Amino acid sequence: MVAAVVAAWTTPLLSDYQRDRLLAFADPTIDPQGIGYQVSQVRLAIGSGGWWGQGVGEGTQTQGGFIPFQQTDFVFSVAGEELGFAGAAGLLLVSGFVVLRAFLIARDAQDSFGRLVATGVGCWLLFQTVQNVGMNLGMLPVTGLPLPFVSYGGSSMFACWVAVGLLGNVHLVNLRKLF
Repeated sequence: MVAAVVAAWTTPLLSDYQRDRLLAFADPTIDPQGIGYQVSQVRLAIGSGGWWGQGVGEGTQTQGGFIPFQQTDFVFSVAGEELGFAGAAGLLLVSGFVVLRAFLIARDAQDSFGRLVATGVGCWLLFQTVQNVGMNLGMLPVTGLPLPFVSYGGSSMFACWVAVGLLGNVHLVNLRKLF
């Protein structure tokens, strides 16, 4: 693993901006006005939310425009600042409920195709949620994946609702086969 990182770092496999992103992920304080700006501002916003938040539309970081892409990539930081730990945890609970429901539908599927569809949807939504929240908390590198059902964006929202439609269809087929 270390050899692969060293090889990628020293050979021209990575371009300069990719190296900068890896550096910003490893230490966001290395260039807080440049490549580490996003992660630093997002951490500050989430931390300033406290337990109950500053109130909807009252976040100093989000309303001041200090967080770039706050309606898409960093929408979780808006929830963390304005709704606090309680609101962010509630958002994660709702997302977790959708993912859990997908896995329960997969478990109850009567055929392997339905099981694969529901498992795939559940894994997809889980991965995107973990990646988005992880990059907002600075635990994962910034990748640009939206938070399902929350981030602004037509194609992402459309794909999420199509996935819910697929889950509903698999569930309906399960119900029909029971009777």
